[in-house]
Amino acid sequence: MGVLWSRFLPERHSIHFLRAKESSKCGWSFRRGLLKPFDFDLRHQQKSKRALLWNVGLRFEKSCDCGFFSKRVRCHRVQETAIHIQGLTKVYSGRGGEKHALKGIDLDVPAGSVFGLLGPNGAGKSTLINILAGLVRKTSGQVTIWGFDQDVNPRQSRAAIGVMPQELNLDPFFNPRDALEMQAGLYGVPKSQRRSDEILELVGLQDKAKAYARTLSGGMRRRLLLAKALVHHPHILVLDEPTAGVDIELRQMLWENVRRLNAQGMTIVLTTHYLEEAEEMCDEIAIINHGDMVVRDKTSALLGQLDTRRIVIRAEGAPTALPQAKGLEAMWREDGTIELSYHAREMTAEAVLDCVRAAGITITDMRTEQADLEDVFLKLTRSR
Repeated sequence: MGVLWSRFLPERHSIHFLRAKESSKCGWSFRRGLLKPFDFDLRHQQKSKRALLWNVGLRFEKSCDCGFFSKRVRCHRVQETAIHIQGLTKVYSGRGGEKHALKGIDLDVPAGSVFGLLGPNGAGKSTLINILAGLVRKTSGQVTIWGFDQDVNPRQSRAAIGVMPQELNLDPFFNPRDALEMQAGLYGVPKSQRRSDEILELVGLQDKAKAYARTLSGGMRRRLLLAKALVHHPHILVLDEPTAGVDIELRQMLWENVRRLNAQGMTIVLTTHYLEEAEEMCDEIAIINHGDMVVRDKTSALLGQLDTRRIVIRAEGAPTALPQAKGLEAMWREDGTIELSYHAREMTAEAVLDCVRAAGITITDMRTEQADLEDVFLKLTRSR
């Protein structure tokens, strides 16, 4: 197994890597990659080395024959998948019978990516996020967060993820700095490792650090929710409708912060109804509908599923007839332009223009439009 070893230090992120080496006695190999602490029983040459969980790391009580474990160390392994979900179901029971919110969801979120989770209202997105956050109990299936199985290591799995909820849930009598300190304390972050002022500066609330939360505007409260999700240094950040009802300035600031965090290695999971945001921000996208996984693919591949093209022209004068041809759809728009839709696999743009000329139409202006994520979303969700 590829592993990285480091000296144990009180600071969670202050890791000094030991020189990578291979021993003929222990046979461990080393390589760089994304890191995570994990708990295990080391068995080496018939000798059991008991590994004890030390805060978020490990220490070894004895050394092996090669002497490599003679010092207290932390152990990390390469992490390539941030979230692994297999066969996840959630069934709600009520007077009206059972409601299947999730129906056997299988999903892998790559570490270090910006991953979009889309779906119409009632599709099951919030249920899935609440299960990841530990707020809702799943009916069946397996959920692994940063290598920690929720059923085996619930505390470690929750510590690896931070959630910015859609609903505002702030204590009106706390100021932002106190709210972050309280949140960090709930996660067990030592005072020496808390970064409250740094996080407030990141989200643009440093000048409101001592103001009561009830005096903050709606946009500032959303910034505070983001700050609370970051206090325990999570590997994964889940943003549930982060830009719902916010102004353009706050939206731009939020995406700048998301890009900065992702550049530092944090995995971002985004749910949004603003599909242009998902198209711009996300590396990969999964679409859920009626509790089922409809599709999961790279954003570019999803956009490539639709080969519909549109040419919008402005004609000279007032044409009495629209162009007609097999595979070509023409219609008037409200602004007086003509929209020409065709499939790229069946017709070329030159052929479309030939049809326009054959109809006796003189073009004064023209632009092209390609399918966007909204078109893909509507096609996939309406078909189910």
